Amino acid sequence: HMSRATLSKLENGTIEELGIRKLARICEVLNLELSVKPRRPPTLDEAYAQNRMEREAAFRETDQVLSKLAPLSHGYHLR
Repeated sequence: HMSRATLSKLENGTIEELGIRKLARICEVLNLELSVKPRRPPTLDEAYAQNRMEREAAFRETDQVLSKLAPLSHGYHLR
């Protein structure tokens, strides 16, 4: 009960918007269950852990860039 154009866009990942009825129909055909649950904000511990991971990744990236620099008397330059 969907147009070929809609199915093609869905298969190619180019569909901009998919209504709930179409989504429900796709789930029905594929024998999948769709469930909806409310989003909850992260706990303070989760937010701190995420922030720590992001900062550590930024430090690693900075270290990689700095490791490519050779020291000079007046600063650094790229190798």
